[in-house]
Amino acid sequence: MKNKKAAEIDFDTWSEVARSDPQAFEAMRLAAIDAVIESAPEQNRERLRRLQWRIDQERRLARTPMAACLRISRMMWRSVLGPNGLNDRFAELQGLFCGRVLSPSAGQIPAGQVVTFARRQD
Repeated sequence: MKNKKAAEIDFDTWSEVARSDPQAFEAMRLAAIDAVIESAPEQNRERLRRLQWRIDQERRLARTPMAACLRISRMMWRSVLGPNGLNDRFAELQGLFCGRVLSPSAGQIPAGQVVTFARRQD
């Protein structure tokens, strides 16, 4: 089992190891995380290590596994919907494609217009 890649290990295997040998599960988890980070392009590895450190801190601060899950979920949603998050980056890209630079955080996203097209008569 140690030679398998993380993607090849199914949920039932991970679940059984977590129940029967928590230390082995933790070792598997860390090895899988390290494998993913090491498989990333060199320029992304440091950022991924820092992100993983942040995730580990959220897990450490939580009192229960469910609380850890909720903390990490909130962290992910903030990175998508929060200021300077993924949603803002998409809006900026949209603005660039439309020939204008927009800052969603500053409320600069214009309201959309609905354009009606006439039906073609063939």
